[in-house]
Amino acid sequence: MTNMPRTIPEGYTTVTPWIISPDTRALMAFLAEAFSAEDLGSFVNPDGSVGHAEMRIGTGIVMMFDARPHWPATPAFIRLYVEDAEALFEKAVAAGATPVTRVTHLAFGDKVGRIRDPLGNLWWLQQRVEEVSEEEMARRWNDPEWASAMAYVQSMDLVS
Repeated sequence: MTNMPRTIPEGYTTVTPWIISPDTRALMAFLAEAFSAEDLGSFVNPDGSVGHAEMRIGTGIVMMFDARPHWPATPAFIRLYVEDAEALFEKAVAAGATPVTRVTHLAFGDKVGRIRDPLGNLWWLQQRVEEVSEEEMARRWNDPEWASAMAYVQSMDLVS
């Protein structure tokens, strides 16, 4: 009898994002400070660039590596579910993130705030605050207050 490998390695989820960064070491420092990310290890290429690094944020793993100098910028867009969106938003800003949209309660039951990290990646900080029935969600989408909240979050204006 052969021992079959797991379909998904221990500690990983079905989807694992990659971040291609102009400065992976700086990104790792930001993730540790802003999101209390745990460094799972990395290796360095002979030229000194980061060839591969992994960090755990909550229950997920994010992989990253340094972009080559001639590659175009490829910022990541990542949704991060958290227990307290407002607190993590403030912590991320204190760690050097730029606010994009303040934390806003949306019709489908999540609070959502967006920040851009110092390397240009956009993070949706989301907190589930209520379970909303289909009927209630349909009602909310037709309510100007909820529609206005969604329009705001979908905007890309920087918060001053």
